[in-house]
Amino acid sequence: MSVTIPSPMNSMSPQGLSTSSSSTPWWKYDVFLSFRGDDTRRSFTGHLYDALKRKGVLTFRDDENLERGKSISQELLNAIEESRVAIIIFSKNYASSTWCLNELEKIVRSMKEMGLTILPVFYDMDASDVRNQTGPFQNAFDDLEDQFKENLEKVETWRVALREVANLASWPLQNR
Repeated sequence: MSVTIPSPMNSMSPQGLSTSSSSTPWWKYDVFLSFRGDDTRRSFTGHLYDALKRKGVLTFRDDENLERGKSISQELLNAIEESRVAIIIFSKNYASSTWCLNELEKIVRSMKEMGLTILPVFYDMDASDVRNQTGPFQNAFDDLEDQFKENLEKVETWRVALREVANLASWPLQNR
C-alpha cells in the first residue's frame, strides 16, 4: 500500500493562516492511527506503524505516545487536532469500543473544521458494514442503543460519522 501524506505547502493552520515551506507547521504528527487495539495492534496496525516509522513519518499511536500522568482522553483529542492525516483501521470490533467511536467523532469534526485528511482502511471488513452498520457493526450498535438509552443522540452521532468515513475513498484489506 502506498500512502501519500498531503503537502504542508497548501495546508491551513487551525488559526486560518497558510503554512509555507519557510514557516513552522502547526501539526505535531503526520499521522494519527485510530484502531481497535484488541483486533489489530499486534498485526496490521503494528506493521503499519513500524513501516511509517521506518519511512520517517511521525505517527501517533495511543500506546507509545501518551504522556504519563495526563488525561488519556484529552491527550488523544489533542493528538487528533495536531495531526495532518488520520488513518482509521476499521475492524470487526471497532464499533464495540466507545473510545474508538469518540475518536472517530473527533476525527470527522477535525476533517470538517481543520481540513484533516482521513484515510479509511477496512481490515477484514466490508465498507458497507461500516456504512450501514450491518454485520458486526449492527451487533455493536444494538448494544450501544441499550447502553445509551438516555442519550440516543450520541449513538446517532456515531452512526453519521461512520457513514461519512465509509463513503470516502479507502483500502479494503481482506484475508491478509
